[in-house]
Amino acid sequence: MKINRNDPCPCGSGKKYKKCCLEKHQSSAQPEDVVETFTEVRQLLAGKDFASLDEVNAFLATHMTQRNQLPKKDFAGLSSEQIHRFLHFPFESDTLIVFPKQLATQPSAPILTFFSMLVEAIGEKGLKPTATGNLPRSFCREAALSYWGDLVHGEKTRYGNINKEEDFFDLHVTRIVAELAGLIRKYRGKFILSRECRMLIGATGMTCIYPRLFRTYVEKFNWGYWDGYPELGFIQQSFLFSLYLLHRHGGDWQPQTFYEDHFLQAFPMILEEVPAGPYTTPEQTVRSCYSLRSLEHFCGFFGLAKSEPISTEQRYPRQFRVRKLPLLGATAKFGV
Repeated sequence: MKINRNDPCPCGSGKKYKKCCLEKHQSSAQPEDVVETFTEVRQLLAGKDFASLDEVNAFLATHMTQRNQLPKKDFAGLSSEQIHRFLHFPFESDTLIVFPKQLATQPSAPILTFFSMLVEAIGEKGLKPTATGNLPRSFCREAALSYWGDLVHGEKTRYGNINKEEDFFDLHVTRIVAELAGLIRKYRGKFILSRECRMLIGATGMTCIYPRLFRTYVEKFNWGYWDGYPELGFIQQSFLFSLYLLHRHGGDWQPQTFYEDHFLQAFPMILEEVPAGPYTTPEQTVRSCYSLRSLEHFCGFFGLAKSEPISTEQRYPRQFRVRKLPLLGATAKFGV
């Protein structure tokens, strides 16, 4: 049976064949999964008569389709076909997941707190950026004090004040995502709100703004920006699998290792993308990176989940537990 480059990989990873096992299958060596596939094909064809090669291919294609629709333990009960759609068509798979373009009630999330600060500061007159095109230092300092409060602000700035936008990273990310979403832009030397942004806020508050920021964050913003870990773009690509895990298991507090374990069980091939370091193994790097990007910087930042430390002791990597928040169900309506 011929496997096309853009078909789901027969190994069941959920990735496209060209981005998974194609290179291995083209090599002279015969990997274990290829041998298993050939053995399975021989068993399927044993004792059957076919009039042509086309009939053989049609028979095997039907079998492959049926196999890809079976739930797999490694994918937390999802099938290979469902994982394939989660990874490659997250916003075009209405039978599996629906992302409403407008929420039923006004949402609450850290990113919306920062976005509201931006909207207020820009106002009708606009906000003049720095020479490097960032938000002015005075605004960043005021925003940090307002968000953190006196006590936390004192702790956060003990060893250095906020001197530029990047020093208050959550605000920095919000500004970038808002620009990518077309909600704010620079015009005649000032940050201004786009006409559409003003219209949406005036008509619906944040119920339409939030889905716009959400989709922009997962589709256009680079999650690996400035966090010190390897690129590992697959963590971002698998965002819907992470939300699915939270949807299924997030009703109770779970340690972050619970989600790390499920992610690595589903996608162990990601370990091949990380070289061993002098102090950490590839698995340790992937685990820390996944928890930071998926659970904290994504789910936490967008108000989809709450996290809290498991212990008051200072440990590395940080140990915390996670539980979903109601906004997850309003943002992502799963059909599986």
